[in-house]
Amino acid sequence: MARITSLEALRAHYGEARERSRRKVLPALDVHCQRLISLSPLVMLGSFGADGRADVTPRGDAPGFIAVEDAATLLIPDRPGNNRLDTLTNLIANPAIGLLFLVPGIDETLRVNGRAEIHDDTDLRARFEVDGRQPATVLRVTVEEAYLHCAKAFMRSHAWDPAHFVSRDSLPSMGEMLRDQLSLATAETQAEMLQRYRETLY
Repeated sequence: MARITSLEALRAHYGEARERSRRKVLPALDVHCQRLISLSPLVMLGSFGADGRADVTPRGDAPGFIAVEDAATLLIPDRPGNNRLDTLTNLIANPAIGLLFLVPGIDETLRVNGRAEIHDDTDLRARFEVDGRQPATVLRVTVEEAYLHCAKAFMRSHAWDPAHFVSRDSLPSMGEMLRDQLSLATAETQAEMLQRYRETLY
């Protein structure tokens, strides 16, 4: 198997991109992009650290939890997590960000690339308050590129088809896997973990 190491070889292997694929990249969010974001309860967020290592993390909430401030600006609340701060640490070093918006039941996705700033303004955080709790910070994303991504990956994976869903008991519980990975004495049950999560969602 030959390794491809140059852009010339890569392009020769795949051929040129279709004109429509090149032209579909928008410099801001049009009405269709904004509508898809309003329906999306889940976004995958990609960032790069100072060491060049990549990271992708999910962000989810009720549909439309990401606010479209205007055609060039998105606001993303940062809900409680594990405080590793992988994404936020990366954004301090390198503000480049990539977003992939998903809508359950719809195979097309939306890709947005831009630059992010971390804000802790009281008024801004208050806009995203849920059950009396505000996010610790809010990401302000300046959109540089936005484009719709075709349905092929979701068609091949059957990701939204219940007939292809995997039963949760196909894997050990999260607690059991962490016990084995970290050599812990005991394992939190799946029920205990879910209850803990419910108490700290916001």
